Amino acid sequence: MSETLSSQGRILEGPVYKEMLRFGAPLALSMGLHTTFNLVEAYIVSRLPPDVAGPALGALGICDQISALGTIVSYGLTMASTAMIARAHGRGDLRLVRRIVWQSLLAVLAMSLVFGLASILLAGPILSGAVGAKGDVAALGAAYLRVSGGGAFSLFFLLQITGIQRALGSARAPFALLLLSNLLSLLLSVALVYGPGEAPPVFAWAPPLAAAVGAPRLELTGVSWATFIARTAALIPALILLIYRFRVLDRRSVTGPDRRVLSDIWRIAWPSSVQLVGRIAAMLITHALVARAFTTAADQTATTALGIVFRLETMALFVAMGWGSAAQTFVGQNLGQNQEGRARSSGYWATAYNAVWMLAIAALYQRAAGSLVVFFAPDPRVLAFASSYVLVVCWSYVGLGVGVVLANAINGAGATRTTMIPDLAVVLGFQIPVCTLAVRLAGATPERLWAAVAATYVLSGVVYLLVFRLARWTDVPVLERELLRP
Repeated sequence: MSETLSSQGRILEGPVYKEMLRFGAPLALSMGLHTTFNLVEAYIVSRLPPDVAGPALGALGICDQISALGTIVSYGLTMASTAMIARAHGRGDLRLVRRIVWQSLLAVLAMSLVFGLASILLAGPILSGAVGAKGDVAALGAAYLRVSGGGAFSLFFLLQITGIQRALGSARAPFALLLLSNLLSLLLSVALVYGPGEAPPVFAWAPPLAAAVGAPRLELTGVSWATFIARTAALIPALILLIYRFRVLDRRSVTGPDRRVLSDIWRIAWPSSVQLVGRIAAMLITHALVARAFTTAADQTATTALGIVFRLETMALFVAMGWGSAAQTFVGQNLGQNQEGRARSSGYWATAYNAVWMLAIAALYQRAAGSLVVFFAPDPRVLAFASSYVLVVCWSYVGLGVGVVLANAINGAGATRTTMIPDLAVVLGFQIPVCTLAVRLAGATPERLWAAVAATYVLSGVVYLLVFRLARWTDVPVLERELLRP
């Protein structure tokens, strides 16, 4: 654990501006690369025959948001448990760290079973009934969701284990594991999407590979199978690292469910999960509004375009989550040493660094929106619809990032209820009603809906700057009780 111990010393004692950059940049980069790989997967699907590619991209965009609901609930458990782990690690209590680690893995197992069964049994009704997807988009999406949701345990556990490593002060191990998973996923995606049949010239190497390993042509569902296989494979080295390098899993910690620890994890986790589910639900509602207002059974152009731009937007969201994860670790460990001023400073520095990254992403999208969209779908109608969204919304990513980073920083203190209330207020009190009015009032245009989305992101950033400044770190009685328990 030499790297972990030295990292802990830097987190607790080094210059905050320097150590936050050192620790946060790899996390932000790994999350950004994760999204980049997702975009490449969308490109792989986009090169299928046009009658398949258009509906497949639309289905992919919708299913990503639905799958994110389960991932977010699981990530709420991860945020809660890693906040507790970081705090205990900051105090040097290895026994408590091991106890929380094992119980958190049991909690993720339970969540995986619930979400997996729901995805397998309810994929069709969710796509057609709840979201309003039509035609081939609904059919392809249901098949995709059954695989991706049914195998979601691989992602849930990978996020949990890399979160534990991050809470212990390691940024390199999570980066390496996510990179390994995504590289393997891309290789398998090409083989399983195209199989041994025809493939575009850029993927001419795929059919021989698929034929050699006996991979069938699965088209869109090939992406979900590839992702599941790759993430499951990455779990093996992830577990080995926990046991032999970080030494936070041993025989004494492997026990049955501990009601007290699980209760404390859940009490911290549920507000965070509700908050993040609210954000994803808002994106799904945007999808539903677009599907109902701007599509028909014969014309899915708008849904296809939104599926592309939401994948581009995920780049900004995931980079912000990377900086937010760094802030969460710094806040948790420093509060474990009763260094409140240093904990608060780390949140501001993470926000500042993330704002620079958000401006860079916005500038890139502003300059190259058309080229990025055409990369996935050359249809002029898709290009016009998607470009209008990017050009209106991209600069508001700065506000989105401020909200995400500071919410994670506050969650690092275990004060998840403090972040749940403003998040729900923005989503329920502003975003949903304003976006609904944007398409229901006379003369509805996509640009009016995009403006409502951009205004929501800016409002979120302003609200969280105020909340973070006024937040009380003492608002974590459950966490303190667990940490002080003998």
